[in-house]
Amino acid sequence: MGKKVKKDVEPPPKDVFDPLPIESKKVATAVLMLQSPEEDILAKSCESLYKFAQKGDENKLTLLGLGAIEFIAKLISHEDKIIRRNATMVCGVMASHNDVRKSLRKLDIIPSLIARLAPEEEVVIHEFATLCLAYMATEYVSKDRIFELNCLDTIIRMLGSPDPDVKKNSVECIYLLVQDFQNRAAVCESNGIPPLLELLRSEYPAIQLLALKSLATLSCEEVARKILKEKQALDQLLKILEAKELNDLHVEALLVIANCLEDVETVEALQQSGGLKRILTFADTSPLPDIQKNAAKAIAKAAGKEEIRKFFHEQEAEKSLLKILANENDGTKAAALLAISSMCANMASKEFFNKNGIPQIVTLLNRPNEEVQEAAAFALANLTTSYTSNARAVAEADGIDALINLLSDKSNEAITNSCVVLINMANQEPLRSVIQTRGVMQALVEPLKSSNNMVLGKATLAVAAFACDTDSRTEFRNAGGLEPLVKLLGSNHKEVRRNACWAVSVCANDEQSAAGLYSLGALDILNELSLSTSRGSHFCELAYEKLLDNNLSLKYNQKGCLSHNNIIKDGFYDHGKIRPDAKLLTLEELSKQPLNQNRAVILVNATCPEPVTLVSPTPTEVKPESPPRESSLSASKEGSRGRVRGKKEEDKPKEEEQEVKIPTEPATEQKQWCPPYDQELNGYIIEVTKATLPLILAKDRVVDLARFVAEKMGGPVDRERLHEYSWELHVSDLKFQLQSNVIPIGKIKRGTFYHRALLFKVLADRIGIASALIRGDYGRAWNEVMLLDAPLKEGSRMNPPPNTYIVDLMFDPGSLLKDGSVEAERYMYI
Repeated sequence: MGKKVKKDVEPPPKDVFDPLPIESKKVATAVLMLQSPEEDILAKSCESLYKFAQKGDENKLTLLGLGAIEFIAKLISHEDKIIRRNATMVCGVMASHNDVRKSLRKLDIIPSLIARLAPEEEVVIHEFATLCLAYMATEYVSKDRIFELNCLDTIIRMLGSPDPDVKKNSVECIYLLVQDFQNRAAVCESNGIPPLLELLRSEYPAIQLLALKSLATLSCEEVARKILKEKQALDQLLKILEAKELNDLHVEALLVIANCLEDVETVEALQQSGGLKRILTFADTSPLPDIQKNAAKAIAKAAGKEEIRKFFHEQEAEKSLLKILANENDGTKAAALLAISSMCANMASKEFFNKNGIPQIVTLLNRPNEEVQEAAAFALANLTTSYTSNARAVAEADGIDALINLLSDKSNEAITNSCVVLINMANQEPLRSVIQTRGVMQALVEPLKSSNNMVLGKATLAVAAFACDTDSRTEFRNAGGLEPLVKLLGSNHKEVRRNACWAVSVCANDEQSAAGLYSLGALDILNELSLSTSRGSHFCELAYEKLLDNNLSLKYNQKGCLSHNNIIKDGFYDHGKIRPDAKLLTLEELSKQPLNQNRAVILVNATCPEPVTLVSPTPTEVKPESPPRESSLSASKEGSRGRVRGKKEEDKPKEEEQEVKIPTEPATEQKQWCPPYDQELNGYIIEVTKATLPLILAKDRVVDLARFVAEKMGGPVDRERLHEYSWELHVSDLKFQLQSNVIPIGKIKRGTFYHRALLFKVLADRIGIASALIRGDYGRAWNEVMLLDAPLKEGSRMNPPPNTYIVDLMFDPGSLLKDGSVEAERYMYI
């Protein structure tokens, strides 16, 4: 055997690069290697970056700063499956950082991630692709992109993956997606509910919980509830509730059931199967506050429908709610109170709580928790609406003070509902009287300054409910309530404006309050509202009329008419017509004006002013400088004057001596202005009272009064010579004599239509004859009275309607002209 000859080894080709093992200690180097064309280097670089990114958020930001995301986003679609897998793993881990997600959105990574969910891809790729999608789905823009790409079918398919991590990531992604209503409908259309129900049987609690959360959101939609009903999901949910080892799922299971209870058919089916009773029993026996809270929420949501309230009442849900209400957790209490509020739409439930729950609810008005206070006030508002017994029960449980205290609360809901309860209580006069004594009028002033229209609407309505007597109106006025109330008349909110008008109309029943409202400009605002077609209302007209009824001088000036119910009192004055944009001056202002050529202002004032002295007189003092007060009830004054003159002469020096001792100091206060006293009018009243009032028939009293007025005003006037009746010179002379433009009506001895009509109205009001005063044009004015043409028949149930007559005070005094007749027309118009 020959000796072996060693062969020569061929040298490597000169154009081939020898393999170079690289060991890098810098992450920047690994990022640079992502640009390599060699698959092995790309795979190893992605693997090393995955391990680096897993260590914390700082590392993720470092990779973002080095520009790794742009290369990784491309590599998840690489042809090599190892590179795809490693790049997808890097994306999944890094997407947990918000800044990284922003970069991924800009790179439109979602289509590439969806492509990685193809069945032929590895499970690891599925896991990290779904993880990245779950992170991306936390933001609306990405949700919208997923919806736009119709990717839900693919994600739903991943729910059936054998890998639990894929299932967990996929169901979490769906839970986040269905927070938007458009995705909820898409999940239902893609048949996503059955696989979610299947996940409830998973051995992993995290997957079960996410599936329940997804179903809780989906079940807000009616179509989803129908699918759940078809799949008999409620039975599965009830089994979860009854399984003690699944108590971590009970809260979410109840949320799904709560939504399903909104359908009447579902509740009816549960009622028949006993499921409804099982739910209520579970709710009031569970030791977990969240369970009870969600059970109460379920009842509150479902009880919005009448048929369902009926089922709940049959199952005595009210008892369960009271047990839940006893829980010390504030959130649970609030939920129970809201459920009670919903059940209160059922009258039988209101009756139940009247005997059992109201004292317990009233105590919660003082609870320091704001949510509980609001819910308690809301429950009481619903309990007392249209149910007087519950209103009394609230008062008996000492709820009045607590409700009034809530009027100063910071919560708009608490204030609003407290107002509602107080308004409901005010419908009963005894309760209203008690509430008025507790300072409710003063407490209502602050809510009137709120910026919340809901508060303002109820607060103004409460003012209208309680300002129904003089004391309450005085308290409200003194507390400064009129000013904010007047401001609300100009509100842009319809309900606030309407209720403010109603409150003003109630407050205006008091003369002082009416004067205060007028001085604050209420009449101007109401006048503006009445002229508006969009903002005016019957409430506005009512308030306007009420204000004028307490200022008859202004009413007659603006309306030219005083009704039978408008009683003229001392201090009334007739100024005549003024321009619509002009303001009526006060009587004092008119009295202080210098003499002018304008129409005389006619004054009604039969009240003698009280004598004003600086020192109170002793019982024996007689002050000749102070005229004695004349009484309208005294027929003669001569006797008293005779007794003063008939005093013994020896008494006079004592009196004079006593007067000398009175110190005379200059007055420090300005004397209050008083309108001039009309002694003649006072005499007319006494005379008419004696002569006319004893007449039995109303018609006779009217005729007698008409003749009396005509006699005092110059007697009858010949119709044909009316133009020769010179009353103007007489009135001008009076103005000159009095050096005033204001003339007391009793001083006018030669009066025309409007003088006589006013005097008739004044005297008629004093002796109880109902008459209206109407002003026409060109100095015309007349009185209307309503009289029966025939006396009432004894035993007659139906009284004939009275007829309206115009009273002739000028041509044939005492003649009654039937309204609408030719004679009446001739009297009223030229």
